[in-house]
Amino acid sequence: MDLERHDYDVVVVGAGGAGLRAAIAAHEAGARTAVVCKSLLGKAHTVMAEGGIAAAMANLYPEDNWRVHFRDTMRGGKMLNHWRMAQLHAQEAPDRVRELEDWGALFDRTPDGLISQRDFGGHRYARLAHVGDRTGLELIRTLQQRTVALGIDVYMECTVTRLLTDDDGVTGAFGYWRESGRFVAWQAPAVVLATGGIGKSYKVTSNSWEYTGDGHSLAMQAGATLVNMEFVQFHPTGMVWPPSVRGILVTESVRGDGGVLKNSAGNRFMFDYIPDFFRKETAETEAEADRWYEDKKNNRRPPELLPRDEVARAINSEVKAGRGTPHGGVFLDIASRRSAEYIRKRLPSMYHQFKELAEVDITAEAMEVGPTCHYVMGGVEVDPDTEAARVPGLFAAGEVAGGMHGSNRLGGNSLSDLLVFGRRAGAAAAEHARGRHGFELPDEALADAARAALAPFDREGGENPYTVQHDLQQTMHDLVGIIRTAPEMEQALERIAALKERVANLSVEGHRQYNPGWHLALDLPHMLVVSECIARAALERQESRGGHTRDDFPATDSEWARTNLICTRAPDGSVALTRQPLPQMPSDLAQIFEETS
Repeated sequence: MDLERHDYDVVVVGAGGAGLRAAIAAHEAGARTAVVCKSLLGKAHTVMAEGGIAAAMANLYPEDNWRVHFRDTMRGGKMLNHWRMAQLHAQEAPDRVRELEDWGALFDRTPDGLISQRDFGGHRYARLAHVGDRTGLELIRTLQQRTVALGIDVYMECTVTRLLTDDDGVTGAFGYWRESGRFVAWQAPAVVLATGGIGKSYKVTSNSWEYTGDGHSLAMQAGATLVNMEFVQFHPTGMVWPPSVRGILVTESVRGDGGVLKNSAGNRFMFDYIPDFFRKETAETEAEADRWYEDKKNNRRPPELLPRDEVARAINSEVKAGRGTPHGGVFLDIASRRSAEYIRKRLPSMYHQFKELAEVDITAEAMEVGPTCHYVMGGVEVDPDTEAARVPGLFAAGEVAGGMHGSNRLGGNSLSDLLVFGRRAGAAAAEHARGRHGFELPDEALADAARAALAPFDREGGENPYTVQHDLQQTMHDLVGIIRTAPEMEQALERIAALKERVANLSVEGHRQYNPGWHLALDLPHMLVVSECIARAALERQESRGGHTRDDFPATDSEWARTNLICTRAPDGSVALTRQPLPQMPSDLAQIFEETS
């Protein structure tokens, strides 16, 4: 077997914000570190997080602090978050933002010269540090520049197909160069997964082609567990027209800077969907909402800035009631609320995106938007302080890790999440790797990984990978979407079982060089694993909470508020579910909810 070999202390799989921050932390801790990514460096999905980085820096509201941010995060996640992760995130986010600034990030400023912060859904105060509507791009640029400056090795356009383990834990990773198909193995006692999400299992998604659930699936194969997989966030506002760009994200910044949602009758419908849970903090009339823009110190919120799960369900209801736009969405109008100059300055990416892709001038007309699969709250179950999975030597950070966001993620918390926990994962991985050397990767394990990767070439007349992917995406879109019922999810699991048999019979033609069909054939098993996890957990959780809405169980249930669902890999390769009590929050943190109620 023609195999390229490398030896490191820490291998980071994924080069988004979490992966790069983990690699920087591991390198600074003295570990020989490598980054492996499926795409080009800088192509990470982190760039799609446009609105800002949530951090209680108190630059606009002196009364903001980590305790309020912690409260908002827990309430946004409907109290299913791991309290320790939410605590660490709220406490450390401001330092991570200032650190980015020290490394060269160019944030927008207040008139006093401080880092500017904008409003976002679910946050009591304006606390998103931003760079126009290109914050994720600036974050990646800054971390990428520092990674290269530190001399960290980066393996671009390289896919990991298997994590290598022995009785003591992780020993490395196996993969291939996407350009040549040549196999490569990394020997390392610590691996950090930072592979992102699962969006390509759905038909309509804001996610790019890399998001096929690799890290979730690889972790399960290695013996790790997944938590909260039933909770999938459908961002309320993705583009709905033209079909070629359906699902592409329309940042929440549009609503944070004054945009309002209207149905086909021109009515601002979100006032009809304010849940009682939020009314104490939300404007109850349109007049109050308008005054909120004039006087932001009264802490009232326009209904468009409710948490994303609430807004997505409202849009879905309007469309189903026949009050949608001609292309099946609703209207997002900022043109009537802000000047053209303001829009082009604050939302330059959105202005150009709609102008070039949909021939819509958002300074003069409304956008057509609708829910799009955006983020999975579920992921690898990790220790909150070290991001260590249940497999020794395996760590996870960013979207691939679960627990931080509970049942629903607040906008802006993803970028601060990946900074806080990427740093912690990298430092802990370097500490774990210290002194663990001298082992060799078994030839048989490498040969078995190679055989599995090449299997689609050995079959003739089998299933076409693109047909199977289409059928999987349609299944998840139709049966495990925003609104769920038991019969639909049972049907989805039957289809997934049939798709598993078809995936076992995938065949591809041609050579290993430049072969996208082969790449998809290797991604599909991962997509099926995460799809089964989502469907099984969603069927099991008989309540509605956050990103999980059951039409047959529309209420939240106090019993389920104390329960996490854990996905493990059964001996036959299927997904097994267990129930696990939610970690008990200390009394001093519980007191915060009384202070800020």
